[in-house]
Amino acid sequence: MQWCELCNGVSELTIPCIQCGKEMEDQGRIYDYYENYSPYMEIDLIKLEDGDPTSSKRQECVHLFKCRECGFDFPKTIAYQPPK
Repeated sequence: MQWCELCNGVSELTIPCIQCGKEMEDQGRIYDYYENYSPYMEIDLIKLEDGDPTSSKRQECVHLFKCRECGFDFPKTIAYQPPK
């Protein structure tokens, strides 16, 4: 069972920006930015469209983080955790 704590709202993650040091915010799954209907697609299905032939086999979710101050963004891989 694939389960991302960030997607399910069980936990939050903020990280420092590597450009300016200010706090970055989670903008959600990077897959949601692919096309108009991406946010409504199953994660296993959308992973088949990301250009990485092995991503659907890995127990992880990629989130986009964006700096509140300078606007720098980057993807961060989040490992799946079993539901609590």
